[in-house]
Amino acid sequence: MVVGRGYRPLSDYALIGDTHTAALVAGDGSIDWCCWPRVDGPAAFCRLLDAKKGGWFRVGPPSRYAVSRSYVGPTNVLATTFATASGQVRVTDLMPVRPGAGTRRGEEVRSSQRILRLVEGLAGEVEVEVSFRPTFNYARAATTIAPCPGGAIARGDDETLVLDCPFELQPNASGALGTVVRVVAGDRVWLTLEHRTDGGTAPIIAGTSTAEADLARSLDYWRAWSAACTYEGPYRDLVRRSALVLKLLTYEPTGAIVAAPTTSLPEEIGGVRNWDYRYTWLRDAGLILHALMGIGYHEEALDFFGWLERLCLSGCDDLQIMYKIDGGVHLPERTLDHLDGYRGSRPVRIGNAAADQKQLDVYGAVLDAAHLCHERMGHPIHPEFGRVLRLLAEQAAARWREPDQGIWEVRGGPRHFLYSKLLCWVALDRAIRLADRAGLSGDVDGWRREGEAIRHAILTEGYDAELGAFTQTLGAPVLDASALAIPLVGFLPPTDPRVRSTVEQIQAQLTSHGLVFRYLADDGLPGGEATFALCSFWLVDNLALSGRLDEARALFERVVGYANDLGLLAEEIAPVDRALLGNYPQGFTHLAVIRSALTIAKAEGFGREGHAETPAERERKAELTGRAGAGNKEGP
Repeated sequence: MVVGRGYRPLSDYALIGDTHTAALVAGDGSIDWCCWPRVDGPAAFCRLLDAKKGGWFRVGPPSRYAVSRSYVGPTNVLATTFATASGQVRVTDLMPVRPGAGTRRGEEVRSSQRILRLVEGLAGEVEVEVSFRPTFNYARAATTIAPCPGGAIARGDDETLVLDCPFELQPNASGALGTVVRVVAGDRVWLTLEHRTDGGTAPIIAGTSTAEADLARSLDYWRAWSAACTYEGPYRDLVRRSALVLKLLTYEPTGAIVAAPTTSLPEEIGGVRNWDYRYTWLRDAGLILHALMGIGYHEEALDFFGWLERLCLSGCDDLQIMYKIDGGVHLPERTLDHLDGYRGSRPVRIGNAAADQKQLDVYGAVLDAAHLCHERMGHPIHPEFGRVLRLLAEQAAARWREPDQGIWEVRGGPRHFLYSKLLCWVALDRAIRLADRAGLSGDVDGWRREGEAIRHAILTEGYDAELGAFTQTLGAPVLDASALAIPLVGFLPPTDPRVRSTVEQIQAQLTSHGLVFRYLADDGLPGGEATFALCSFWLVDNLALSGRLDEARALFERVVGYANDLGLLAEEIAPVDRALLGNYPQGFTHLAVIRSALTIAKAEGFGREGHAETPAERERKAELTGRAGAGNKEGP
């Protein structure tokens, strides 16, 4: 039996979801992570974080099998095929999606709070094990699980899981309910798992009666959503898969976006850098939306901006860096000391103390996305959202001189991080553009003055001539990969000698096997971390923008070569043993796949959104590039 198998590599996991919550499915057919009723809820299956105490729901052969898997075309429906000496069987997994009332600006999707698992006999005869052992509330709740006619019922605290299963399940030594059945060619059997919070004696219902329709409806939804992708350039399949991942990170009821669907997956095996990413960082969300809009998806941006607008109108004028997906402001960080952590990496954390940090880059990330949204859609800025954007610009203008914890959320004292100053400049630059083109009201002259002051500070205090690079903080000769963002946001052209020198120094001092570390300086935490995928893609962008296209393509293909068989990537990559580390799959990483593909496509002659560029577009781009270069060559 496979239940005592220990920890799987993160690359072994697939992601399914319904834009309300998500689950990770291992290559052996085991669901080892799932939170209900939403992505930041308590985990009912958490073997991912404790191989002994955490629960699971497995469907697959007991032993001796080969496995292959893929998503069913451009969808988030997973198909896993197991081949044994006696035959083949396929397990199809999905969280069904259903169209909602469409009452918000975006396309509302309702959750059925269910997981559907279809077992199909493809050839011969195969033994299939079903093993069901939930552990509610991160394995803290007293859980009862009992077989009943038609399946099983599990209860813990005020949660219930109802398993509709045509097989008779019995308790086994692992604490699970299970059985082993024979599936022959032509068999087509549904298992339905439904989450409830009724707390009562919910009977087994015929949950599989709508399964075929739910599968067809879900496939149609995901195919239609994927078809809206406008990108036609190189690496299109990788771009589309990354977009599908990002869509699963959206929380449809509010429009919020989480950084990742997991918590406490370590940046170093056995280390303490284990954080909860199931919240909405304004920075991460802004970057994700920028990537999605770059390939034609705008409704998600409208939904998020609506969420942010409601948040600000509710009285949150002093914005936090992150929120709960329902707009909640309290994210107390706690440790789950009863859990061993992924491969013994402790502590396991829920909540995130970084919510109390000051990170000034959030203003620029959101205003940059808002500017792109207006540029692409041309919608007028209505007064309420204009107030939000004006607030962001005003805070950037007023606070850019303050120290903060920076994009990497350093947990020591605040510092004058260059990236934070840079994104405050972005905030003011985009606000000025929105004032010029969209009628955003505000102190535009004041924004221009502060923007020039930020530029002066970065160019005089942020570049170290002896180091030959822009630095992590003003006035300190410490290298940081976040300086790669300077040409990406339009602060300086990629041809600027200081930018080129920074790229060269980062390549020389912050890389391993070509992949990029965030930094190597002490950050006040014990242990270390692997290379940071987002930074590697930033290097790809810099290489492409500076005309080193062959190098850019080679690095892009090297980084995506670390993805698993389904195209999924984590936050970090250990280049030597190829391990994926950190929370998974990671929004930062997948948005960077999209943006780097777009950058390469444009460098190869494709136009906006990856279309083949017309002569008129090339002429216009040359004109704009010339203007940008002329305007960005100012010295200190």
